[in-house]
Amino acid sequence: MDHKINIKSYSFNELQGALKEMGEPAYRAGQVHRWLFNERAENFDSMTNLGSKLRNMLSDRFFIPSCSIKKVQREPATEDRQKTSKFLVSLHDGEYIESVHIPAPKRDTVCISSQVGCPLRCTFCATGYMGFTRNLNAAEIVEQVFLVNDHLACQSPATHLTNIVFMGMGEPLLNLSNVLEAIETLSQQDYRFSFSQRRITISTVGLIPQIDSLSHSNLKTKLAISLHSAEQEKRSRLIPVAKEHTLTNLQNALERYVAQTNEPVTLVYMLIEGINDSVRDAKNLARFSRSFLCKINLIDYNTIVNMGFKPVKAERLDGFIRVLVDAGLHVTVRKSYGESINAACGQLAIAEKIPGPDRANQ
Repeated sequence: MDHKINIKSYSFNELQGALKEMGEPAYRAGQVHRWLFNERAENFDSMTNLGSKLRNMLSDRFFIPSCSIKKVQREPATEDRQKTSKFLVSLHDGEYIESVHIPAPKRDTVCISSQVGCPLRCTFCATGYMGFTRNLNAAEIVEQVFLVNDHLACQSPATHLTNIVFMGMGEPLLNLSNVLEAIETLSQQDYRFSFSQRRITISTVGLIPQIDSLSHSNLKTKLAISLHSAEQEKRSRLIPVAKEHTLTNLQNALERYVAQTNEPVTLVYMLIEGINDSVRDAKNLARFSRSFLCKINLIDYNTIVNMGFKPVKAERLDGFIRVLVDAGLHVTVRKSYGESINAACGQLAIAEKIPGPDRANQ
C-alpha cells in the first residue's frame, strides 16, 4: 500500500483531475465522491456503477482509509443536564484528535477539530501547548461527524446530531480550504447525511483575510469570534496572533462581514478571574461591539492543570453582565459542559503531546 494514495485526501476538484488523467469523464468524480461519503464504501469493488476496468485502476492507484473512535469518555449526568462525551478519534495516518458531543434539550451538538494540535498557542488553551502537527483533510473532518452521529444512533436510534461547531482542536481558518470542502460534503442535499449549513458554526480567534473570504463565500454558516478581551495589549497576551490581527482591523472586518452577509456574529468571551473580568473590560467589550450586529456569549474559564488561571465568581460575572445589558447588547451566558473529562472549551489536548508540568510558564 506504500505506493498508493489516500483517495480521501483529494478535494473534489483534485478527484476530477485524477479521473481525467485516467481518461474518465468529469461525472465519474461525482460517482466516486458519492460512494465515499454517501455510501461510505470501504473498497472500490463495491462501487458497482463503475466499470470493472475503472475499479481496478482505482484500486491499483488508491486506498480508502477511515477514521475510527479509539476511546469514549463520558461525564456523569446530573439532574439539570445530560452527559457530555469526548471521543478520541484516530485519523487516516494514525494521528489523534478529540471531538465532543454536547447534549441539550432539543439539541445535540458535535464540537469537531480541524487540526492536530494548534500553532497559535493561546495562553489559556491546552491544545496550543500540544504544538502543531498537521491540518486535517476534509474527509477526516467529515468523518468525525459521521462517527459521533453513528455512536448516538447506537445508543438511541431516535437521537441524531442537530448542530456542528468548529470549536475543537485547531484554528479552522488556518485550514480553510479543507473546512469549506467538508462543509460542502456535509451539506450535500441529495446525500443520506445532509446537514443544514445554518446549523454549522465556524469559530476563529479572528484571522482577518480569511474572515473576508468567508464573507464573500456562498456559505450559510454562522461565525463565532473567540474575543476574550477588547483591549489590544491584553488580548495580545492571551492570543499572540492578535498582535498581527489587531482589534481595530478585526472590528472593521466584522463590520464588512455583517454588511455582506446580513448575519450577526457571535463574540465568545471567556471570563478569567483577574485578567479580563473588570468593569473596564466590560465597557471595552461594549464599545467594540456597538458597530456591528452581534451577540455576546460569555463562557466560564475551564480549569487546566498548571496554567494558573481561574474562573470568575458569580458576583463578578453579574457585574460584567450588567454593564453589557445596560449598553443594550444581546448577552447570553453559556454553562460549561465536559470539564470533568477535559472536554470543555480550551481543554482538548492529546496528553502525550503536551510538554511537562512547567508548560504554563513557557
